[in-house]
Amino acid sequence: MNRRRTFQSQKSVRHGAVLAVTCLALATVVSAMASLNVAVPGIARETHASQTQLSWIIDSYSLVFAALLLLAATLGDRFGRRKALLGGLGLFTVVSAAATFFSEPEPLIVLRAALGVGAAFVMPATLSTITSTFPREQRTRAVSVWSAVAGASAVLGLLASGVVLEAWSWRSVFWLNVVMAVLALIGTYLFVPESADPEKQRVDIVGAALTVAGLGVLVYSVIEAPEHGWGSARTLAGIGIALVVLAGFVAWELHHPRPLLDPRLFRNTPFAAGALSVTLQFFAFFGFIFVIMQYLQLVRGDSALVAAVSILPMPAAMIPMARNAPRIAARVGLRRPWIAGLAGVGAGLAVLAQVGADSSYWLILTGLVPLGAGMGLAMTPATTAITDALPSRLQNIGSAVNDLSRELGGALGIAVLGSALNAGYRSDLNLEGLPGPVAEAAHSSLAAANIVGARTDNPALIDQARDAFASGLNLALITGAAAALLGAIAVALLLRRAPAEGTEAAAEDPAPKVPEAV
Repeated sequence: MNRRRTFQSQKSVRHGAVLAVTCLALATVVSAMASLNVAVPGIARETHASQTQLSWIIDSYSLVFAALLLLAATLGDRFGRRKALLGGLGLFTVVSAAATFFSEPEPLIVLRAALGVGAAFVMPATLSTITSTFPREQRTRAVSVWSAVAGASAVLGLLASGVVLEAWSWRSVFWLNVVMAVLALIGTYLFVPESADPEKQRVDIVGAALTVAGLGVLVYSVIEAPEHGWGSARTLAGIGIALVVLAGFVAWELHHPRPLLDPRLFRNTPFAAGALSVTLQFFAFFGFIFVIMQYLQLVRGDSALVAAVSILPMPAAMIPMARNAPRIAARVGLRRPWIAGLAGVGAGLAVLAQVGADSSYWLILTGLVPLGAGMGLAMTPATTAITDALPSRLQNIGSAVNDLSRELGGALGIAVLGSALNAGYRSDLNLEGLPGPVAEAAHSSLAAANIVGARTDNPALIDQARDAFASGLNLALITGAAAALLGAIAVALLLRRAPAEGTEAAAEDPAPKVPEAV
């Protein structure tokens, strides 16, 4: 009787509407990660925020987002994924609207962190709703759409923010969040069915606390590392504490009868390969977005809108490739396009690492296309490997692992590539003969060097600073390329004994094997 009722409810679901609404909700929280970068100059002018405060206005969102993902996914699994979507989107709407009424940096940091709480409930619920609602024969293609939206939303968020900033202040970026969240909220209420773990098991509170503490300290330490130095006692102590806490989390989960996330899941090599691949892909991707937007605006002198438009060839290549990835995988298997996609990301970043202060846009375009195509080709196999490794009752955890890998990769990529950019800039900047205050200001950032050079009528300083910034950019992008190529090698090794069948063949196995303890 229950099976018949489930079948009837599945028939009544409007899958196209569910996919559209969940992808809109996903785009709302993903675009918010990057879109505010465009508004940083306006925020700095009005709020008089320091560089550290500006960094936290941007990064507090990712910190809370990543730290709460597993707990939020578990609560969604326990109490209902539709409820998680409605609650997360409602919080996102209210907090985004509240942010428009403040002009001090401290409240904005707190409100961006609160946005991260809402996003942590929304993002895992979107993918788990798709994987638990769609029939298996339609699931892979739906996941490919989700992957394309996940990859392109950050860039499209930059573009949308650039457009609204042409006419309004930085507050318009938060109002854009409100509009998108309200539309997704209405769509969720009207079209998304409820789904949850029917067993209604108790939440692993200790595991959740260890996850939040460990990931919170780790991401905090990585974000602060460029400020204090990667070799500083504060950074090393923070990372060390985080690793100890996370080791404690693993030990606790291994002995818990109903763990928040069973570490033995990673014995499944496709699951492990998917999580590692997503982490390294978005390490490279979000790190690239962070440094390239500075290059386009500070070195090339583009406006926020022109800078956003300049990188549109990347999502233009990414979206169709992500849509066609299931068809390619069905013919040649997941492994080959997956590895080729990661290699494409590495190749694109290696090309972009050749840009200089006066490089033609054609060189940038030559790197953007393989970067976007590679992201699109690799995202769908990686996400599919994670979700197909788990039964339907654990889909919220699978999607949370996918999202956690993405957020941690992005936060680490921004911190590491940003640190490499700063190191290259400072080491290549020759400030001999300049007065102390001028040299100190120019050494802090390219933006400060541009201001000091204009005030002191020293165009040579500006040109030298631009060249030094380009040198730092080269180092940062080579680092991103190395991460992507490392991902390709890891996937090749982990899946070297995997069957050659593609996603359609994989669909024949209705019950993927997972550890019994789960």
